[in-house]
Amino acid sequence: MRALQAMLLTLAAMLLSGCGYNTIQVQDEQTKSAWSEVLNQYQRRADLIPNLVNTVKGFAAQEQAVLIGVTEARAKATQVKVDPGDAASLQQFQAAQGELSSALSRLMVVVERYPELKSDQNFRDLQAQLEGTENRITVARNRYIQAVQDYNVTIRKFPVNLTAMVFGYEVKPNFAVQNEAEISRPPTVDFGLPAAPATTPAPDAPPSAQPAPATH
Repeated sequence: MRALQAMLLTLAAMLLSGCGYNTIQVQDEQTKSAWSEVLNQYQRRADLIPNLVNTVKGFAAQEQAVLIGVTEARAKATQVKVDPGDAASLQQFQAAQGELSSALSRLMVVVERYPELKSDQNFRDLQAQLEGTENRITVARNRYIQAVQDYNVTIRKFPVNLTAMVFGYEVKPNFAVQNEAEISRPPTVDFGLPAAPATTPAPDAPPSAQPAPATH
């Protein structure tokens, strides 16, 4: 009896392996791991923003609209409860993070008006950390996109699709943008000296009047 049970278990394991069950498990875990890294990097960015805003405020307190915009966008992005398995939830999360990226871009443009702020060591350190985090976000997003694509392709294939159907594995939603490479690229700001304004050449002076001939 035990021998029969062992044979049945072995046969079941072989059937599950041959139908892609193990592959589904591996790729499902890869998507979860990749998603965790996406969240970690977005949280890292959120953690940097308060110090960045306070540093800018010390030199440019009059830029209230931009500073408030960044603070509110950060609050919105961190309050979104995202379920990566729900397309609407993922879209809402992506929109909130995109708004924060836009607000940060506007802040960096404002920095151009304040040379003392650009030369402040604390600001430069925060800027470097922010740029590094933006790069990590791009990498993490790309890895997640690839992991979801691989998983979705697998569970659509025959006969793995039958296994996925039996065990309730469904296609996962993914980040959807018109141009992922362009949108996920960190904003760049030129901190060099502004170009000198073009000068308009002065108009030619009118010819001087000739003296009238003397009369006798």
